[in-house]
Parts: sequence; structure tokens; C-alpha cells
Amino acid sequence: MEAFLKSYHEAAVTSLGLFWMAFWAFGLGYLISSMIQVFVTRERMKKGMGEAGAKSVALATFFGFISSSCSFAALATTRSLFTKGAGLVPALAFLLASTNLVIELGIIIAVFLSWQFVVGEYVGGLLLILLMWIMVKLTLPQHLEDQARQHAKEAMGESQEENIPDWKKLIRTTEGWRKVANRYAMEWAMVWKDVTIGFTVAGIIAAFVPKSFFQTLFVGAGSSHPAMWEILVQTIVGPVAAFFTFIGSMGNIPLAAVLFSNGVSFAGILAFIFSDLVVFPVLRIQAEYYGWKMALYILVVFLTVLIGTAILIHFGFSFMGMLPDSSVAKSVTDREFFNIDYTLYLNMGFLLMSAGFVGWKIKGNGGHDMEEKSLGDKILFWLAIMALVWLIGGLLAG
Repeated sequence: MEAFLKSYHEAAVTSLGLFWMAFWAFGLGYLISSMIQVFVTRERMKKGMGEAGAKSVALATFFGFISSSCSFAALATTRSLFTKGAGLVPALAFLLASTNLVIELGIIIAVFLSWQFVVGEYVGGLLLILLMWIMVKLTLPQHLEDQARQHAKEAMGESQEENIPDWKKLIRTTEGWRKVANRYAMEWAMVWKDVTIGFTVAGIIAAFVPKSFFQTLFVGAGSSHPAMWEILVQTIVGPVAAFFTFIGSMGNIPLAAVLFSNGVSFAGILAFIFSDLVVFPVLRIQAEYYGWKMALYILVVFLTVLIGTAILIHFGFSFMGMLPDSSVAKSVTDREFFNIDYTLYLNMGFLLMSAGFVGWKIKGNGGHDMEEKSLGDKILFWLAIMALVWLIGGLLAG
């Protein structure tokens, strides 16, 4: 019992410590994202995106890069772009870019992993889009795209066109920054459940799961020179592990750090990080938007290109002698989290800013949120509440 309580306390401290390390990065990323989403509107994006030409795909990638990293928000924006006439390739390019190329994700990866993973994430994001474009061009039946667009229009219903404001004027107004505050609070409202569950799971795995488990699940994990077939297996296991954790891209990063410290290969980690769009909640939403045929088609395309991308990045880095060495990675539970350093000062600054923005939003709308929650959101909410109860219990166990 004493050993369990010790591990329980260690798991809770690790979860909270990982979040403490990352809070300022979340705040910075969501501040940048919120400003861009207020001053660069969806209508501005729609006007620049058409059928699957090089210009449309490049614009979609750029707009995705400057957009939100929340998978569910990206799915909704992608549907909006698709129903307004964007081709499937530009729409999917936007979706992949908005979940793999965004600024805040790179910051979080840099905090928890290493520069190789940051480079791999951004280069891999571009490769994902390129391979997706080629695969869709070669395999997509035109009637399937037409059916999916019609299904999306019926599911979405009529929507009002959004006016395109002059961002140069808007950025100098109180109203513009009130909108930034609202968007910032909404970003946290969308991801807090994923983040809470993700960091809690990472702490539990770090404290309770032995290294032998990872060596069994990810064949060859911990080996200094894994065989090619072992790397391929790990690259396939990565998406499977992500499917069962069903945590968004931001919540997956601390768990990726745990996997890396337990010897999982570069390819396996990248495949795991890239897999936030092939989890079941995303599949269910895609089916609701476009119908099951298109949802399953997109799932197969994404799985294929993410595995291919992870393998190409791994062996490309290996050829250039740039692979990160997991054998020297510090165990997550061995890190010192709560020190008086730049993390403390940055966190205090972003905590004050966040409190101000949330208070501004509550004052502006009276604290009411009338948005209907889906069954998946409700389940995720209660899982997040259970995670918070677990964390409180772990702190008391110490």
C-alpha cells in the first residue's frame, strides 16, 4: 500500500509539473492563434481557396498554419471551407496544417522533446499535405466528393456570410481586443478537457507503467539500433496507441515525451503525434459532416500518409545523422518542475493575462454558454473531472 501511495503521489506531481512547464507555452500559442483568428477571418480564407491547384493548396496550408491547433475547431472550419466551394484537397490541406504546423504546437514540442522533433513536426506537416494531395488525386472518385459536399451542406444548413473587417483598424480598437479575449477563452474551453486528461495520463504512465511494457508494445523500444522492421512496427503502433488515448494534439505531447524517454523510436513518436486526426471522436465527427464513406476514405488517406511521412522523416534524419538519442532522454519523473526560473515568471504573466481575458469574456456575455454539447463532449468532460479528482487525491496521498 505504501508503494502504491508513493507512486500515486509521484504520478500526480508529474502531471501537474508537466503542465506547469507548458502553461506559458499554451498561453503564448493561444494568444497568437486568437489574434490571427480575429484579424484573419474565415471569409478571408474562403475567398482565397478554390479547387485543388497549387495556389489553393499553398493558401490552405498557410491559413492552416496561422489557425487554431484544436482538432475539433479545425474540423468545423474545414467543413465550412468545403461547403463554400473549396476542393477536398485544399480543405484537407487546411485541416492537416491547422493541426500539425501551428505555432503553439511547435512551442510545446520544444518544451517537452527536442529540436529534432520540432523540425520533424514542421517538415512532416508539409510532407503530410504533399502525400495527401498525391493520394487523393490518384484515388478519389469525383462522385464521392460531390456526395460529401452535399451531405456537408445539408448538415450545416444556411449560414450568414461574415463581413471582412479592416484588421488595421480593428487591432487599434477595444472591440478588436475584446474579440481576442473571447477567442482566447474559447480556445481554452475547447482544449482544457483534452489537456487535463492528457497530462494526467502522462503522469500515470510515467509513474506506474514499467519500461518492459513499452518494449513489448513498441517492438524494439530501448534498442540503440532497432532493425528496420522494428521501426516500421513502431510506426504502425503509434497511431493505434493514439486511437485508444483519443487525446488531442496538444494533450498528446507530454505522453509523447514519456514514450520517448522509454526508448520509442523517432518514427514511432512522430506517428503518434501525427495521429490526432485518426482517433475515433474525429472519425465520428467526419462521418456526421460528410457521411461514413467519405469519413472512412479520409481516415485511410490520413493513416497511410502519416505512417509514410513518419518513416521518411526518420530515415531522412538517420541519413543526415540527426536522429535524437532516446537513451540520453531524462525520465519524465526525474525532472525538476517547480523552480524559481523563467518558467515561473512567464507562467505568472500568462496567468494574469488569462484571468483578465476570461473575466472580460464572462462580463461581456453574462457568463452564459448556450452551445449544445455532444455526447462525446459530455463523456470527455466527466473524464476530465475524474482526472482532476485523481490529481487532488494524488497530492493528498503525499
